[in-house]
Amino acid sequence: MHIIDLIIIVLYFTIMLFIGFWFHKKNNNTEDYFVGSRKMTRWHLGLSVVATDVGGGFSIGLGGLGFVMGLSGSWILFTGLIGAWLTAVILIPKVHKTGVKNGLQTFPEILKYNYGKTVALAAAVISAIGYMGFTASQVLAGAKLTSATFVAVDMTEAVIIMGAIAVVYTALGGIKAVIYTDTAQWIILLSGLSLVGVPFALHSLGGWEAAKVFLTTEMLQLTNVKFTTIINWAFSIIPIWFIGMTLYQRIFAAKSAKEAKRAWYIAGVFEYPFMAFLGVFLGMLAKAAFSAGIIPEAEMAMADNESAMPLMLKHVLPIGALGLIMAAYFSAILSTADSCLMAASGNISRDLFNYKKSKNALKVAQWMTLVIGIAAISVALYIPSVLDLMLLSYAFMVCGLVAPVLGFIIYKKPSPIAAIAAMITGSSTLVIIQISGIKLPYELDAVVPGLLLSLLVMFVIQTFKPEKEVSI
Repeated sequence: MHIIDLIIIVLYFTIMLFIGFWFHKKNNNTEDYFVGSRKMTRWHLGLSVVATDVGGGFSIGLGGLGFVMGLSGSWILFTGLIGAWLTAVILIPKVHKTGVKNGLQTFPEILKYNYGKTVALAAAVISAIGYMGFTASQVLAGAKLTSATFVAVDMTEAVIIMGAIAVVYTALGGIKAVIYTDTAQWIILLSGLSLVGVPFALHSLGGWEAAKVFLTTEMLQLTNVKFTTIINWAFSIIPIWFIGMTLYQRIFAAKSAKEAKRAWYIAGVFEYPFMAFLGVFLGMLAKAAFSAGIIPEAEMAMADNESAMPLMLKHVLPIGALGLIMAAYFSAILSTADSCLMAASGNISRDLFNYKKSKNALKVAQWMTLVIGIAAISVALYIPSVLDLMLLSYAFMVCGLVAPVLGFIIYKKPSPIAAIAAMITGSSTLVIIQISGIKLPYELDAVVPGLLLSLLVMFVIQTFKPEKEVSI
């Protein structure tokens, strides 16, 4: 990599760390740290939401899907559009008013309001584990990008470098640093990929007509995907919009419910079609570049499908442009990693250990962010696939947390016993299937039976609960 590209990337990271230090001075309490004093508006929130949801995992993962299956890989983010808009219509009107009125800052706190302490504690554990895994997936995405770009940096070193940067500025700056950097990062990502990445990749291939020669007919169609694959994506991704701690923090941070709803509509549109097709298209160009010999076979032999796209960019972009596009992808990765760290930190410091009333609550939250970040870096060192780790983290949270959320949305008096039973059933079903290696029919993922069983348990107990239920 040329020194100019390296300077651009280092300058970008320096700015991110500066923002963390800047907002570190602005945070007076956990209300500032976790929900930004509840003054955020639609565009900052909307871009922050989509930057967090798509982020590095989907950016790198979409490239991998485009490399393997072509345009059909875009369907994975169509589920994001559905989830965002359903949340705007169903969830936000229900929880924003309650959150502001009762000073709520985290997802488990809304469950505590509706069910009680035990349900909230269980949710904190499930959410913290899920978001630690999700943070690890973003660190891994950044490591793949780094190791593919910098020959001298191996995967282990790359994981540590990316993890350290994300952890430091998030631990210092809190949600304000996260949301404001997310806005800038998403603009950098979208403009960098569309205005720099795609044009230079097409130019190196001799144009789109020349690139299509190296792609199969199936890769140019939207039907090159199994129906069960779309079902698996839908079960993992649509429900996460109802349970994501990162999303509840932004709902509670919104200036009003109206601003939050509009932010979610904005996020949905940017997910699909914008980012969906842009991501897989770059993966398709990487496939063509490999077939055309632009990506050396020796380099590709040492990489995987998710590394093909950054490898292509390394070989097709001129000096300066490579630094800009790498900064764009690093921005996507950090925009998700920071939010996931904030989510897990809030789950443990506020919900599990109840430090919210302590005079040292802010310092505890910051140190907790640091500890969780180190744990996520450790996980990233042992899991090979970004998309697999990300979807597994989603699935764990979905199976354990969707049922109690639907419970307080649907029922006037939701049952704590029904919620706990559903959470245990769903999460344990997923874990048992994953650990045992059971192969489900039609290639369905473990999230499908896990979620369906948890909903069934919730419905049965809620319907036949005793009149005087024992409080838990």
